[in-house]
Amino acid sequence: MALTAKLQLRQSQSLVMTPQLMQSIRLLQLTHHELERFIDEEIERNPLIERQDSDEAGTEPGMFEADAGESHGEGDWFETSLNNNAETLAGQFDTTLENVFPDDPGGGDRLGPALSASWKSGAGAGPGPGATGTDGFDFEDVTAAAPSLRDHVREQLTLAFAGLTERLIAADLAEGLDECGYLRVDVTEVAGRLNVETGAVEAVLRICQACDPAGLFARDLSECLALQLERRQRLDPAMRALLDHLDLLARRDFAALRKLCGVDESDLIDMLTEIRALDPKPGSAFLHSGIETVLPDVVVSAAPHGGWAVELNPDALPRVLVDQTYFARVSREASSAEDREFVSQCMQNANWLTRSLDQRARTILKVTSEIVKQQDAFLAYGIGHMRPLNLRTVADAIGMHESTVSRVTANKYVLTPRGMFELRFFFTAAIASAEGGEAHSAEAVRHHIREMIAQENPAKVLSDDALVDILRKTGIDIARRTVAKYRESMSIPSSVQRRREKRAMAAAAP
Repeated sequence: MALTAKLQLRQSQSLVMTPQLMQSIRLLQLTHHELERFIDEEIERNPLIERQDSDEAGTEPGMFEADAGESHGEGDWFETSLNNNAETLAGQFDTTLENVFPDDPGGGDRLGPALSASWKSGAGAGPGPGATGTDGFDFEDVTAAAPSLRDHVREQLTLAFAGLTERLIAADLAEGLDECGYLRVDVTEVAGRLNVETGAVEAVLRICQACDPAGLFARDLSECLALQLERRQRLDPAMRALLDHLDLLARRDFAALRKLCGVDESDLIDMLTEIRALDPKPGSAFLHSGIETVLPDVVVSAAPHGGWAVELNPDALPRVLVDQTYFARVSREASSAEDREFVSQCMQNANWLTRSLDQRARTILKVTSEIVKQQDAFLAYGIGHMRPLNLRTVADAIGMHESTVSRVTANKYVLTPRGMFELRFFFTAAIASAEGGEAHSAEAVRHHIREMIAQENPAKVLSDDALVDILRKTGIDIARRTVAKYRESMSIPSSVQRRREKRAMAAAAP
């Protein structure tokens, strides 16, 4: 069979993900703070995009250009744009308003750039308590940066050692601290790296462990708690034995702890109370990561005539304007084809951004309205009445793809009369009903388990099997391993551990 070359013409369709379409999809899953940063980057790249502040009313200045030769009618002799501010009058009269009108000083003298940064009361200074500008007061301008953990430790170690060798060892140990204040380097490794004796490193470490706050430079949790108790003069042999067996404390084996510590029930409860008052992470107080305030994207409130009113939060909506006047001026004055092409591309990107932001807001409102419709019982009666819900149910109801609903609900928050929740909170798995009725929400089942354990009798602690029987009597068909999984996810100990703890608390009670 001979092989021959042929020319064939085929017509087919394919979905092409353009960069603008990819950016539109990306905008859906951005949080409010990420969206603000994205818009700031677009403003830096595109000269046609401007941000409108929330306190600005009307038209942006410069968005429309008035005709200089426009007649004002019969009274055109009157000049409406008189520049009669304080600076102009001071220049004309060769004096300041403080001398002319002592009771009405107007604007103060401006300071030079060298003094304006440090003299807050000057008119040329930035925003501050005594500034006369209208930009507002920023508290961060007058607050000092918080010291880090290593800076805090270095200040103490500088005065704690006199010899150069001890300072070098202490500095090396300080570099081995993690964010919680624990020492994560081996003493032998430090001694070998600095070519000193291990005993010298141990001696320096003991002095470093006297730094504030108590518990720094500890190598494990037991040593961290011991340092804090030693600072309080509460590290007796019984407490030392308790710290050496923290695994028994985690299992709530109070009978074994009483034998090891040689104390009775009341003394053991007092010891446990002291341990709970300690800080297991003494260095975490120096973590100063940027905290972003959660801003709700949607606000749900009770409607006057029943039902729920779903509205977009205006504070979470970015206000972006396209400067048409500037585009027209630059297009007329552009001298080369490259300049005109650049301006035209900027206009296309600006129009795309405004349309994408509008579509994003509409999509968020549409998805949230359907979620509120599905979870009406939760908003009215509480978490015990939450219904099982998945992405496909919402997507089919509003005529969107499931992936679109997933992107919209990611990192978006809604403010309801019952608090602020992430949109993903309303999507829970379904648990079958024992009576064949409507399925129950997994979050509602967790709530029922938490309430039953909180109200259980200390003399008759409910086991996981007992919880299963009670739930089945209320119409919830659930397996024992599912109850154990939900209980562990809520950090609730087992029935054996709860029984030991409640017996010890009851014995210590007066």
